[in-house]
Amino acid sequence: MDNSVLKKLVAEVIGTFVLVFGGVGTAVLAGAHVGYLGVALAFGFTLLVMAYAIGPISGCHINPAVTLGMFMAKKIKGKEALLYMVAQVIGAILAAGLLFIVASGAPGFDAVASGFGSNGYGDHSPGGYELGAVMIIEVVLTALLVLTVLFTTDKKAAAGFAGIPIGIVLTLIHLVSIPVDNTSVNPARSIGPALFQGGWALEQLWIFIAAPMVGAALAAIIYDLMKD
Repeated sequence: MDNSVLKKLVAEVIGTFVLVFGGVGTAVLAGAHVGYLGVALAFGFTLLVMAYAIGPISGCHINPAVTLGMFMAKKIKGKEALLYMVAQVIGAILAAGLLFIVASGAPGFDAVASGFGSNGYGDHSPGGYELGAVMIIEVVLTALLVLTVLFTTDKKAAAGFAGIPIGIVLTLIHLVSIPVDNTSVNPARSIGPALFQGGWALEQLWIFIAAPMVGAALAAIIYDLMKD
């Protein structure tokens, strides 16, 4: 494997690790203290920081949906895109594993009962939202995220500022959708915690893989139609 590609993959592992550990970690360990706003800010700030930390190396996708959008927009090649997605899932699983170890240090912790920051619908939605509502919110909000990434990283966009609007839009996305399904818009973010929750989260995981990827594809189509 080319050394430059390996560096990109390591950056994606690290970036996704930080996103999941920072965002889901806030929800699991501090959610009762900081509330939905705190969790939304944790995800947004984490993405913003990573955009500037690893962006120059890998582009800071740290999300399979973003990578799909970038691939469809012809900003990354197919083989590299697939490797990015694998690296992102690995980073998410490592983060969820470390978070599970930390959370288990508290008396009475139960990943299955608590949900472990997993995404869910129906009885496992914070607001009791059903599958149809969750599907719509994930497709639309992922499309919003990927569109923001595509347009702010376009050659006509102001150089060096993409991380700010991308971080802000992820915060906005979480403020809207945490009550709906704990917010995914990122299959890797959903896979990591679901593996350690191990119950209903795994059964419902499919929608948090499929819907964000559909949203990403929709965003790439819109971008292709609108770009100069």
